[in-house]
Amino acid sequence: MAPAKRAAKFQSKTGTAAKDGNGKLPAPFKKPSEVLQPFIDTLSPKHVYITHIDNHPADFKRKIFVVPVLMNIAIVGLFCLRVWWIVPYYIQLLANGLGQVNETTLKVEEASWSDLAWEIGGRALNFFFDFILVVFVWPWPLEFAAGWKHGNPCQWRWVVGFRQQEIYVRRSREWDSALGDIFLGKDSMKILTHYIADATNPMRQEQKTGYLLMNGQWDLDWAGMIAAHTLVDKKEIAIQAFNTIVLIHTEEHGWLQYDVKKQASTAEDAKRRQLFAFRDALTRLGKEDLFYRWVELVQYEADAPGGFSKEKQDKAASKIRELFEKEGVDFDQLWRDTVDAVDASAQV
Repeated sequence: MAPAKRAAKFQSKTGTAAKDGNGKLPAPFKKPSEVLQPFIDTLSPKHVYITHIDNHPADFKRKIFVVPVLMNIAIVGLFCLRVWWIVPYYIQLLANGLGQVNETTLKVEEASWSDLAWEIGGRALNFFFDFILVVFVWPWPLEFAAGWKHGNPCQWRWVVGFRQQEIYVRRSREWDSALGDIFLGKDSMKILTHYIADATNPMRQEQKTGYLLMNGQWDLDWAGMIAAHTLVDKKEIAIQAFNTIVLIHTEEHGWLQYDVKKQASTAEDAKRRQLFAFRDALTRLGKEDLFYRWVELVQYEADAPGGFSKEKQDKAASKIRELFEKEGVDFDQLWRDTVDAVDASAQV
């Protein structure tokens, strides 16, 4: 039985088991919406998953994707060039090993120690270099175009294409295998919470297109993204259902959803609403690119050596106002209007 089907079967048996004393799941966890079940059935219970919607322009995503495409084409080209150049040499070595005298034959009795050392060293370097190419470099383009375990980027783009709204599915890397029971181990829950909080940071998700969110903790699940978009295209699930969802499978409770909104503080939630409202206001003005340039500028200053000091904050604020003025937008007025609108809607 496939892992996803086993997980679904297991979930149906354990979904109502092991609640807390009040019959509720441990906070900040809850049962996922039934709407997501067709998507969940495609996932492996071994990993933690994060889905979110990327609203970057389709043209921008196309430009980002061109970079790994060209890089992998270059790798394949260089690999083929290396094979064309080195294969005759290895054929000669093999023939020499079978007793044929050729250019690679070493006449030990006629060669000096230094000549022998150079020849043996050169051959060793060739072997080592080609070993690195085959074992570590060649898998990159192979996985990029023909990976099958979790799908591959080429298959994903072929099926999904480039869209204004794209669903990205991130899958936890090796750290998930060390989690154990997150409800019994305090350290496990801390690790999980830390990685989720960092990965779902609104500024990070807004600043970078989803393709650039791969790091040491999270991989992109290409097959998961294809499955999500297929369900949306078939109108089985609305695209908004994938907006910042965290899914984790436990033996006791089956599939659970980590409630990111509930875990965030009220202040953080207010800032998030203000940030998104400001982006929407710029989008209505046809200036959405200003939002991303603003985020990049703040992130650049914050990541610079010495921390985000008061002086750097003032410098960043001056640059931001200048940036917006060039586009005919009053930053301060637009921000005040946005914040007032968000506060007013929160009080209703």
